[in-house]
Amino acid sequence: MEIVKGGVTAAKGFEAASTAAGIKYQNRTDMALVYSQVPCVTAGTFTTNLVKAAPVKWDKQVVDSGKKSQAVIVNSGIANACTGAEGFGYCQETAKAAADCLQIDAEGVLIGSTGVIGKQMPIGKLTAGIEAMAGKKNSSLTNGTEAAKAIMTTDTCEKELAVTIQLGGRTVTLGGMAKGSGMIHPNMCTMLAFVTTDAVITKEALQKALSEDVTDTYNMISVDGDTSTNDTALLLANGMAENPLIEYGTEDYQEFKKALHVINEYLAKKIAGDGEGATALFEAKVVGADTKEQAKTLAKAIVCSNLTKAAIAGHDANWGRILCAMGYSGAQFDPEKVDLYFESKAGKIQIIENGAAVDYSEEEATKILSEPEVAAIADVKQGNQTAAAWGCDLTHGYIDINADYRS
Repeated sequence: MEIVKGGVTAAKGFEAASTAAGIKYQNRTDMALVYSQVPCVTAGTFTTNLVKAAPVKWDKQVVDSGKKSQAVIVNSGIANACTGAEGFGYCQETAKAAADCLQIDAEGVLIGSTGVIGKQMPIGKLTAGIEAMAGKKNSSLTNGTEAAKAIMTTDTCEKELAVTIQLGGRTVTLGGMAKGSGMIHPNMCTMLAFVTTDAVITKEALQKALSEDVTDTYNMISVDGDTSTNDTALLLANGMAENPLIEYGTEDYQEFKKALHVINEYLAKKIAGDGEGATALFEAKVVGADTKEQAKTLAKAIVCSNLTKAAIAGHDANWGRILCAMGYSGAQFDPEKVDLYFESKAGKIQIIENGAAVDYSEEEATKILSEPEVAAIADVKQGNQTAAAWGCDLTHGYIDINADYRS
């Protein structure tokens, strides 16, 4: 496996474009197009929130139908959530506009929206944006990066990655882009993720690869504990690598899934580290667990604790908050056996042993916790299972961004 330059346009046959449609933001791009030269097998996972945005309902319908897709239309600024039949109708109009401009099947057009909930989409601006993008789409890596920038809301940077693997003597490429900064919580979030690949793969294998991997990547991040109405992860495969057909459970499937995991984990961590107002990516790693589920439950509890997140913001080794979060997680463990460490590029330090504080240097701990990426490692000494979850510190900046986000 090799990490290569690019994002959604890295794989053969994929093109992208972006434009400034003026949907909410001024003086910046706010629409993106991802296009495949040939129809793609598609897979998707979506928010677990009962309140689902119109694009989520639309995309789920497309993915479940088995129809192939050639285009994804994404806008930022307005979420098209809680907009009723009118909002869903705008999805239909968006798909039709894309079909007309790109000469593709409207029933396979996928849609992503992110932004303010409750506002109706200015459909005229949206369709004008589609027409503009259709005229300037291309397969350049630059266009892929610009598409990643266009889907940002409160994100501070674009998020993209691409990798290649060798399957059956053919080079297979996967590339992805994502956005997400707030309303982020395990079981998907206000994140949009789009992964493209030129692999030849069955729909069953594609969907299972995505569904299985999401549980260890996007579902293991949290910024603020809010599960969004719009979260969507889509995976499109156009088959242009001409590798032998990948079927579920085969060796090639496992290799494909490993590559997909690299993309998804990278994007998930970038989302967590770019949380609204955040200054640090915070990783919680649980080791020595009896089961994978126990490890995941404990790790999630740590990164979701606002008190712990605030301590990370203050570079304060307040380990009691971590042990407390583990205790209310619902997972069973013996608190008097837990060892806890903090780690970053500045070093690693043990904070507690067998549930009690050790003699450590507060100054050294603060130095370790002052890095832009920090980790808490909890060893519960029950087995050999591990899990990691990712979040960020909680700063005053989070309130500054969200107090007047709508207005």
